[in-house]
Amino acid sequence: MRIVLTGAGTGGHIYPLVAVATEINKQIPDNEMLYIGTRSQMYKQAEAEMARLQIPVKNVMTGKMRRYFSLHYFIDFFRIPIGIVQSLWILLIYMPDAVFSKGGYASVPVVIAAWIYRIPVLTHEGDAMPGWANRVNGKMSRFVALTFAVAQRYFAPGKTMVTGNPMRKKMKEGDADRARAKWKIESSVPVVFFFGGSQGARNLNTAAVKVLPELTKVAHVLHMAGKNEVERTRVLAGKKGFRGDGERYTLVPYLERDDMADAYALADVIVARPGASTITEIAANKKVALFVPHGFAANDHLRMNAFNIAEAGAATVLDEDNMGEHIFAQKIEQLLRSNTIRKQFSENISAFYHEDAAKKIVTGIIRMLEK
Repeated sequence: MRIVLTGAGTGGHIYPLVAVATEINKQIPDNEMLYIGTRSQMYKQAEAEMARLQIPVKNVMTGKMRRYFSLHYFIDFFRIPIGIVQSLWILLIYMPDAVFSKGGYASVPVVIAAWIYRIPVLTHEGDAMPGWANRVNGKMSRFVALTFAVAQRYFAPGKTMVTGNPMRKKMKEGDADRARAKWKIESSVPVVFFFGGSQGARNLNTAAVKVLPELTKVAHVLHMAGKNEVERTRVLAGKKGFRGDGERYTLVPYLERDDMADAYALADVIVARPGASTITEIAANKKVALFVPHGFAANDHLRMNAFNIAEAGAATVLDEDNMGEHIFAQKIEQLLRSNTIRKQFSENISAFYHEDAAKKIVTGIIRMLEK
C-alpha cells in the first residue's frame, strides 16, 4: 500500500505525522510512504524526522494566508497554482492508494491534486476551530479526524470522527530525575516550564522574563524560548540579573524529543500556548498548565482551544491582552501552592489525551480504501 503524508509549518503538524507514520508501519507492514512538504518553517526538522523513519521527501511550492497585509500575498498568488502542478506530477509518478493530511498551508496543493486524481484523503484537524487550509481540505477529503468534537460543525455531516491528536509515545516517557541532573536543578525546588511552541513566542518570552525576580523566589524556571528568540530573551534576562545557565533559571533555545519529554516529566507547572499538540502532550503527562493564547493565530484557534480546556476545568487560561506582570506571577504561584487546584487540573486534562489516536487514524485510512 502506498500512502502519501502531507502537512508542514510547525511541530504541531510534523510530529503527529511522525506518530501516524509509526502506526502505519505497525498496522500495514507492507507499505511505501512518501512525505510531501514545503521548504519553509521547520522543513529541516521535518526532513530529519522522515529520514529517521526512512520515508523519502518531496517539496512543493505553496502560499500562506495571513491576517495582515503583506507583499507575500502577491507572490503566494502564483505559488499555490505552481504547487498544485508540482503535486499533480509527483502523485502521477507515485500514484498512492491514499493521502493523509495533517493540514497547514503546505498540504493544500497536495490535497487538491489528490482530489483531481480521485485518490482518497483523510485529513486531521487538531484545533477546536479549523484554519483555512483544513476548511479547504475537508471539502475534498473522504474523512476528517478531529481532536475536539466541537469542530464537527465546520465539516459535512457523516464525514468526521473524533480520534484525538496523534502523539509520539516518547513524549510521556520522560524522567524527572534525569532532567534535574541534566539542568542542575535542586531536588527540593518546584519547576515552572515556559515555552511557546516550536517557533517561540515573543510576547510570552518577554512576560516570562518580567516575572523572573518574583518567580525564582519560589521555583526554578526552565525556559524554552525558541531558536529565533533565545538571544533576545537572553539579553532581557541579563538585564534582570539572570544568565540562564542555572541559579534558578535555565534558558534553552529548543528541546529535542527526549529532552522535551524529560521537561514534561520534571515540570510542576507548565506555561504555554494552547496549540493542539502542546495540549495533547501536557494531557498525556497529566500536568498542571496555564495557557496563554494570543489573538494573532489563524481563525483565533488558540483562544478556542483554550476556551474548551477551561470549560472542562482542566487548566487556567490567561489571555495575552490581560497578562500584566503581577497577575501573571500570581496565577503561576497559585498553581504552585494550591494542591486542590493542581489535583483537579491534573485529573481533568487527562481527558484530552487519546492514547489510540494514531491507531484510529490508520484504521480510518484502511477503512477509506475498502469503500
